[in-house]
Amino acid sequence: MACNDLQIASLNSGSNGNCYYIGNETEAILVDAGLSCKETEKRMLRLGLSLSKVKAIFISHEHTDHIKGLCNLASKYNLPIYITPGTLMGCRFSLRQDLINYISGHTATAIGSLEVIGFPKIHDASEPFSFMISCGATKVGVFTDLGSACEQLTFYFKQCSAAFLEANYDDELLSKSAYPYFLKRRISGGRGHLSNKQALDLFLAHKSDDMTHLLLAHLSKDNNCPQLVQQLFTQHAGDTKISVASRNEESAVYTIFEPISVHSF
Repeated sequence: MACNDLQIASLNSGSNGNCYYIGNETEAILVDAGLSCKETEKRMLRLGLSLSKVKAIFISHEHTDHIKGLCNLASKYNLPIYITPGTLMGCRFSLRQDLINYISGHTATAIGSLEVIGFPKIHDASEPFSFMISCGATKVGVFTDLGSACEQLTFYFKQCSAAFLEANYDDELLSKSAYPYFLKRRISGGRGHLSNKQALDLFLAHKSDDMTHLLLAHLSKDNNCPQLVQQLFTQHAGDTKISVASRNEESAVYTIFEPISVHSF
């Protein structure tokens, strides 16, 4: 790895738990801590990733599948937690005060040579954020739990060399599912989750020429199909590698190289 390259992996992605790893040779962060501390350790070990490199945890929002392992993981490894005030208020447990750091929209936080920018997203939570992580010109987005692809999302998405992007449900599968009407409306009503089609529209309209990897994330167990969404995106992907982040196991570790264009004269 060169100094500005990034390694990324999904430790788990779905309503049963979310945790994403982004790091370079010397430091890394986790976005969300929705697995138990023990399970996070096991999965990172299997991937050959060291928790000693993890320097901080950034929390997107207070829903259980994003924070249920946060207390134990942060306390055991003395990891600073970066969180919005609204999200912290929405957490129904106490976190160590010495680990809490508040973040605000569009403000960069330096974690060693990494830079993390959080920004507001549309979701049915108290003060939810998405994140873009940079090392030099290499930029990776973590964009899940999205009610819609707002202007702020497209602004950051088009900068990314790689991204975790929600593709939660297929419209037809959701419409035919056994979910009650109110839950279908919560999912698709503009403050819940992004459909396959919405995610694809964002990808086609705003992906950068430098985007090498797209990990489709937070798929519904009942209203989506990994093979379906993989095929949908792959036929439009060009040179971008499409992967589906599992709700049952960790992904591979992908290396995101610094865009060649930054070295052009």
